[in-house]
Amino acid sequence: MASRYSHGVQRVLAKLEASINSENYYEAHQMYRTLYFRYLGQKKYSELLELLYNGSMLLLQHDQHASGADLGILFINVLTQSETEPTQSFFEKITTLFGTMSPMFPEREVFIQSALKWSIKGTDYKTGHPDLHQKIAQIFWREKNYIMARQHFMHSRDGSGCAAMLVELHEQRGYMNEIDLFIAHAVFQYLCLQNKATAKEAFNSYTSRHPKISSGPPYLLPLLNFLFFLLKTIDSGKLAVFTVLCDQYQISLNRDPCYRQYLDKIGQLFFNIPPPRPRNQGLFSSLLQSFFNGLEDDEYDDEQRNTASTSYAVQELD
Repeated sequence: MASRYSHGVQRVLAKLEASINSENYYEAHQMYRTLYFRYLGQKKYSELLELLYNGSMLLLQHDQHASGADLGILFINVLTQSETEPTQSFFEKITTLFGTMSPMFPEREVFIQSALKWSIKGTDYKTGHPDLHQKIAQIFWREKNYIMARQHFMHSRDGSGCAAMLVELHEQRGYMNEIDLFIAHAVFQYLCLQNKATAKEAFNSYTSRHPKISSGPPYLLPLLNFLFFLLKTIDSGKLAVFTVLCDQYQISLNRDPCYRQYLDKIGQLFFNIPPPRPRNQGLFSSLLQSFFNGLEDDEYDDEQRNTASTSYAVQELD
């Protein structure tokens, strides 16, 4: 029985090679799928992962984007079914495939969302491993898709990379009076995600990289001074200082209606301030609240939707 099975696999492999050599990529795709089911049934995960990765790359490089992405999705399925632990080597393979896929095909989004869901295995992360988010962000940045790059940077630990992207984004698409707004949103959102170290890194990198920001502190822009003192105050944990700081910089904080809600959440997370009583503030308030709700939601899919909607709303303000 085993030899007959092995002979059948070899026959399919021979057909696959012939299809590739004759550039019959539709047939090659079907052969890959046939081998997928046969290898999966035998739990030959290592061989199957190599076959699917190489097959996906081959089809993508020959502009067979739908078929190549389909094999990429099967690649993630095997990682999930085989309960393979997330590693940097697999992150590299995933992002290589992702970067080769055409942004025009919806299968690409299915592929990367499946990969992020797999990457949380054995971790405490809810929206995907931060190292995978960082690699995805870099690809979106390279494609000049700043909205998606920013979204994934928010779930990474790469504050320096996020800052460099924000500097480029501001210089290309922002107004002069928005220099401080670009980094303020990032710092507030990192803090709301309880990622204090990355918030600091992003702030320090942005203020040192941006050619229009003079050395500081103190900075010429009050909001930058507020962010600097906020990060210091969070380290101290002194509620009284946090309260006075927010009061002293009210004029700067009133520039954007969402800042107060970010600071409410930061107060809850770092200073044990009870949440404010809910108020009906319209559509924008609902969108922003969905971001905060998402921080506490254990369900991966809900977290992805909430984060995406809020990131888009905040980017629109920029």
